[in-house]
Amino acid sequence: MALKNDHYTYRVTWSENDTAYVGLCAEFPSLSWLATTPESALKGIRNGVADVVNDMRANKEVIPEPIAVKHYSGKFMVRVPPEVHRELAIKAAEAGISLNRIASSKLSH
Repeated sequence: MALKNDHYTYRVTWSENDTAYVGLCAEFPSLSWLATTPESALKGIRNGVADVVNDMRANKEVIPEPIAVKHYSGKFMVRVPPEVHRELAIKAAEAGISLNRIASSKLSH
């Protein structure tokens, strides 16, 4: 049975190799569930996550926090080769915008 107040991030996709739908959970990347319909794949992965969370709770393990409830600062550092940094700085200067703005624009597409 699925968790009450389940806020985990799920995705269902088709697997050509398995000729089935695959249910996945971002917070539990080692888990998956194969099914003949997308609805069954979602139900299966949700139940699988619930079983794992209940086992983790019983063993007093740290349970992953749902991505949906995490708070993000909007800042992270990205390392790029110096040539890429220079090229982006030139493009930003030519466009009259900040390097941050051009990087953010490229990352959001």
